[in-house]
Amino acid sequence: MSNTLSRLFQPKSIAIVGGGAWCVQVIKQSQAMGFSGDIWPVHPRSDEIAGCPAYKSLADLPAAPDAVFIGINRHATIELVRSLAAMGAGGAICFASGFSEAAAEDATGDDLQAQLVAAAGQMPILGPNCYGFINALDGALLWPDQHGCQRVDRGVAILTQSSNIAINLTMQQRGLPIAYVVTCGNMAQSSQAKIASALIDDPRVTAVGLHIEGFSDLREWEALAAKAHKKGVPLVALKVGISEQAQQATVSHTASLAGSDAGAQAFLDRLGIPRLGALPDLLEALKLLHCYGPLPSGNIASISCSGGEASLIADMAVGTKLEFPPLTDQQQVQLRAALGPMVALNNPLDYHTYIWRDGAAMARAWSGMTGDGIAMTFSIVDYPTTDQADWICATQAALSVRADTQARFAVVSSLPELMPADVAAELMAGGVVPFLGLREALAATETAANLRAPHPDPICLPATTAATQTLTEAASKQALAEHGVQVPQNRSAQGPGAIASAATELRPPFAIKGVGLAHKSEHAAVRLGIMPEQVAAVAAEIGTDTVLIEEMITGTVAELLVGVIRDDAHGYVLTLGAGGVLTEMLRDTTSLLLPVQPADIETALAKLNCGPLLTGYRGKPAANRAAIVEAVLAVQSYVLANAETVSEVEINPLLCTPDRAVAVDALIRKA
Repeated sequence: MSNTLSRLFQPKSIAIVGGGAWCVQVIKQSQAMGFSGDIWPVHPRSDEIAGCPAYKSLADLPAAPDAVFIGINRHATIELVRSLAAMGAGGAICFASGFSEAAAEDATGDDLQAQLVAAAGQMPILGPNCYGFINALDGALLWPDQHGCQRVDRGVAILTQSSNIAINLTMQQRGLPIAYVVTCGNMAQSSQAKIASALIDDPRVTAVGLHIEGFSDLREWEALAAKAHKKGVPLVALKVGISEQAQQATVSHTASLAGSDAGAQAFLDRLGIPRLGALPDLLEALKLLHCYGPLPSGNIASISCSGGEASLIADMAVGTKLEFPPLTDQQQVQLRAALGPMVALNNPLDYHTYIWRDGAAMARAWSGMTGDGIAMTFSIVDYPTTDQADWICATQAALSVRADTQARFAVVSSLPELMPADVAAELMAGGVVPFLGLREALAATETAANLRAPHPDPICLPATTAATQTLTEAASKQALAEHGVQVPQNRSAQGPGAIASAATELRPPFAIKGVGLAHKSEHAAVRLGIMPEQVAAVAAEIGTDTVLIEEMITGTVAELLVGVIRDDAHGYVLTLGAGGVLTEMLRDTTSLLLPVQPADIETALAKLNCGPLLTGYRGKPAANRAAIVEAVLAVQSYVLANAETVSEVEINPLLCTPDRAVAVDALIRKA
């Protein structure tokens, strides 16, 4: 574990400063967890607290404590932290609130938090405004409330900014062994990424679950992802909250399509951290990762004694990246021997109830649904809430399958409440994953199959200069063309004479556009297929002082959107999607963070619903994908070269032909 945090999270001595109910609870919880180190209450007017002799001041302590729970008011907390740092304490939990989280109600909150960080110096602190931590491996905790953790030899770590959510997660009855729970609070000094980085140094930690409200230092998260991948410790996240990056710009389609959460999702994708949508899914994913780690594929098998359950899990897997591969010849032979001729062999498999209560036969049948090509096998079993005697055979059969085959195996209840806590614990002890709920099981399995190595390149950090100007279409195209974006031959013209002259310099038919309008199509300011003799009249109808006349592109296979917006919280978000006038209606997009490699672009294009158009749809020619990739890389080149000033770049549409990829409309916003 990181030297700066190991003493705090694995203490031999703890001090509790304060005499209120919270502090008493910290002592009682430490005693109940079986903490074997020293417990030193500190209170100026008490001789004893919760059965432990109390000390009048920090100076009276036998030694500098490894970990300190500070349960006094915010102003006194600052001076106490200063004293602890001076005496060489290992770290402190700052329980008090009223710091930066209360700045909206109390203008002094931010200043107090800065004073707290300065007082701590090099001594680690958690919070302020946080509950602390539980180390269930060593029975060490600074925790002022109830919790449901029990001593374990190895398990997962859970980090959250919300103390209340942390309490709730400790109360899980799902058989998940929790090694650490850490609440991060305001993260004034010790960030969530730094804490997670320290915890994965403990070889007893098998996986880490992160409840994230927002990212702070992006480089710390990149370092965490790289370290976790190298150590083989999976990270999964439940990301909540939205950034405000898209609120600054409403002039482009990209801003509305990317959405305020696109940057967060793109950042997690880049880190290789799968994202879950609910707390139960997070717990089930951690449970699977604790048992087996990342899955090699999304190939799954399911066996149940009900056709209804077989159909249900098959339907629920639709829309996921999980697949039910057909049974192999070897599987069919084994299943036929175990089940006889009356069962139709499929995946998912309904084996009826012919062999129920025959544990050995059940184990043989269930083993038949495992194999080299199967990443996870589910046996769907719902334990009744009344008499469970007839279901003991199912538990034993599952344990036998795991012991005999060493295959990844799970028992899944179709409803969470139909998996008893004692059964879940017994299955986990035998290396079988007890999944509570079909939906949760599929979400967890998809997550474990979706773990990836982090992107090797660091992201381009966002600048902070405000965008103050929007370039004209012609100026935007010129700027992008200088970095390699192909644009049509065009002329900007003002006045009848210049307009007529421009038309003679280009090859018809023309596209004529009004200049100075944010969304030209909404003002009928885009006219296509214009011949030379129509130019003057069309320009007059459009009505803007200046018009842009350009040669039209023919042979279009598909129209794409290529946009980049600066997300102050996550970097520069590249959005690729279906382009043209229906862009916002189709909402067919995917987002990445810059910089990207050609392979990243190809992968993103393959995710689009309009992707088949690019490869040739129903006999039509394919687009030049290499040209599309080159166009995206050229946009990236412009953004990276102007990262200090650029706020937004958009090409819509990028017309894709069998030969070229041409930007026929472009927009740039910058300082």
